[in-house]
Parts: sequence; C-alpha cells; structure tokens
Amino acid sequence: MARLGKGTANGACSLLHAAGLGYGASLALDLPVVVTLLDKKSRRELDDPDNLLAAVLESWTAAGHQLPAGELHWSVNSDIPPRQGLKSSAAVAVAALRALCQATEKTLINSDLVDMAADSQIRAGVSITGSIDDAWAATEGGWKLVDTSLPAAEGVLLESPGPAAEDWDLLLILRGDRKERPDPETFAWHQQGFQQSLGALEKGDALVAITWNGRSMVSVLNDMNGRRLTNDAFVNGARAAGISGSGPAIVIFSPAVSKPTLGRLKQWYVSRQKDVEVREVKILNTIIVENEEAV
Repeated sequence: MARLGKGTANGACSLLHAAGLGYGASLALDLPVVVTLLDKKSRRELDDPDNLLAAVLESWTAAGHQLPAGELHWSVNSDIPPRQGLKSSAAVAVAALRALCQATEKTLINSDLVDMAADSQIRAGVSITGSIDDAWAATEGGWKLVDTSLPAAEGVLLESPGPAAEDWDLLLILRGDRKERPDPETFAWHQQGFQQSLGALEKGDALVAITWNGRSMVSVLNDMNGRRLTNDAFVNGARAAGISGSGPAIVIFSPAVSKPTLGRLKQWYVSRQKDVEVREVKILNTIIVENEEAV
C-alpha cells in the first residue's frame, strides 16, 4: 500500500452562523485532522457516513483537475468530534483536497481549496450554506467574516488572527452527535442575536460575537438544555460561551491568567453533567502546512 498524498487541516467554532444573515465567521481551533490518499484500502475503517470524500473527488474533477491514476482510497485521522458543530466536514474536505494536490503535484491558492471544499459539502448534503467561513478557518487559521453568496476569493469582508491563543483557555462541552439539522427558515425569526454578532465582528470582538451567535442558536434549535449549560459557564466565570455551528457542542472561553476559573468550570460540568464530555482546546491563530514528510 502506497501513500499518494497527505493533507492537513483543523476544526473551528462558530462566531456567526452563516444561515442567520448570509454572512459567516468561524474561529480556528487546534483540533487537527490528517487525510491520506492511498492506492489500496486502509486497515483502519473509514468513518464517512455522508460520503463526503466521494463528493470531494467529484468537486475536484468538476473544477477541471485530473485524478491520480489507479485505485483511490482514503484514510482519516481526526481529533475533531464529528457531527457536533466543530467543522469536521470542512476540515476533512480541505485536508482531502490538499492530499489530492500533493498526489498530483498541483499547487492551488487557498481560495480555490475553500471553493471546492464548499462545493463538496453541498454535494454531500452536510452544510446548509457550503460553510465557506468554516473552510477558511480550516485552511488558514484565525477567522474571516465572509459573504457566503460570493466566491471565496471575493467574499472576505474582514479577517483577523483571532484572540491570542496564549490569553485564553477554551473548553468544549461535547454532548454527542447532532440529532437533526435546523430548519433554514427558522433563522429568520432570530435575527437580533445574529445582528449583534455581526456588529461585534465589525469591531473585531470575537468573544462578544460567539456569545450573541450562541444565544440565537439556542433559539433556532429550541435547545433549552444548551441555554442552561451556556448560562452555567457565565455563572462560573467564563468570559464568552455559545453553541458552535448547528450544535450541539458548546465552546467556553476562560482567561488563561485565571486557572482557578478554568478548574471551577471543568469541575462544574464534570460533576453535574453525566452525559457530556469536557475537553480543553486552544485557539489556532496561524497554520503552518507541512508538505514534507516528518523525519
């Protein structure tokens, strides 16, 4: 079995859900994924229930690129909790496209990768909007505010490396796989919070943005438990908290200088919530793509 190509990317959390206003932004998190293109089937079972990787191949050829000759198989090694709103689909799509670039010795600019990642997610039916903002975060780190109606190269309205990773500790409250996707029409009823999130991003304030976006999302999803879990974060000293993507994961920001606050938050959720997993993670301000094999 030969490795034809390898690509990397990372997960992210929502600052502004793109279905709310047609503008979206996601902040990159240090949740890495590695996708490898092989000439034979891997021994590791592939978890791809939505056939996203088949859609990646379709998007690649639809963009006019040639596939490597022979049989093509995939292997995915991911630290991103799937189907929880932490951008696993966008990250896998970007990493797979990078693997195809390496396998075909093709160099593409990042906006082309983002456009193909968005197209593949729509083909696979895993995204309402194409998740261009998620794919940008998975590709470059930080966050970009994007107009989802425009191609990736034209749609970036604002960008930032995000809050400094050394200043913040993040907790993920993981509540299992998403049971169902929200009705797109429901977003129209909850515009106020999305508008507040957009306004915060225009001022460069990602923490206020994630909180307002999260408040709207609990209403869109009618997720009363999510509302309670988010409110618990503020009671215990968090500076920001909100549901990511279409849920159900919740992302909590705690000042890195206050380790007692982080400890109190972790203890609160671990001791009082039997059906959740609590995981620490860091912001990913920049990304270095390694094209050479590690020695």
